[in-house]
Amino acid sequence: MSIEILFEDDRWAAAGLAQLAESACRETLTHLEFDPEIHDISVLACDDARIAILNAEFRDKPAPTNVLSWPAEDLAAEEDGEAPLLPEPDFEGEPVELGDIAIAWETCAREAREQGKAFNDHVTHLMVHGCLHLLGYDHIRPRDAARMEGIEVEILAKLGLADPYD
Repeated sequence: MSIEILFEDDRWAAAGLAQLAESACRETLTHLEFDPEIHDISVLACDDARIAILNAEFRDKPAPTNVLSWPAEDLAAEEDGEAPLLPEPDFEGEPVELGDIAIAWETCAREAREQGKAFNDHVTHLMVHGCLHLLGYDHIRPRDAARMEGIEVEILAKLGLADPYD
C-alpha cells in the first residue's frame, strides 16, 4: 500500500501520522478483504485554518472539521444500508487510487481532549473513518451510518482500540 502524506503542519510528522495512517488504512482494507498492496491513498496533514478553507470550498461549511475525504470514484451504495461498489484500477495491473484524506491538527487534538481519548487513538479512528469514505461508505442515511459505524468498531477492535461510539 502506498500512502503519500503532504505535511503542511509539522506537528503531524512529530506525532507519527505516517505510521498511524498506514496501520489504520491497512487494517481497513484487510478487514474488507482488499489487498492493501495494490491501493494508494493521499493524505494532507494540515491545521484548522487549511481544513476550514477546504470544508468551505467543497462542502459549503466555512468551519474547521476533523477529517475530510475525497474518493477517487463514487462507490456509494444506491440503497440505504447496502454495500458500496468495489474499487477498480483505472488500468489493468495498475494500483487502485482510492482518493485523498485531509486531517486537521487542532480539531483532532481538541476532540481527543474533550472526549478523554488518547490523541493517537482518536487519529487512528479518524483515519479508518476517512478510508471507509474513500471506499464508498457514508453516514448520511441511517442504515448506511449503522453499517459504517459497525465496520469502524470491528476494525478498531482489531487494532486494540475501544468502541468510539460507546
